[in-house]
Amino acid sequence: MSLGYTQRIDSLNKKADDTLLGVRLGRVCIDKNIPVSRIASQLGVTRQTVYNWYVGTHVPNKELTPLINKLIAKYKK
Repeated sequence: MSLGYTQRIDSLNKKADDTLLGVRLGRVCIDKNIPVSRIASQLGVTRQTVYNWYVGTHVPNKELTPLINKLIAKYKK
């Protein structure tokens, strides 16, 4: 069961640079309430890594770019 996103994560994501792939992924996932654990599992990374992407403190490895773009397209619908 997912508890949803905190106001802090939502706020940090909204303030982050939306040109960053991880931030864009975060905006879609927060909007659709997609659990971080699901994204982490699908991409083979930790939940903390996904949170760092969402707030723009780290960027995903280039190798993950195609898969992240597919997830954004899938969940954006």
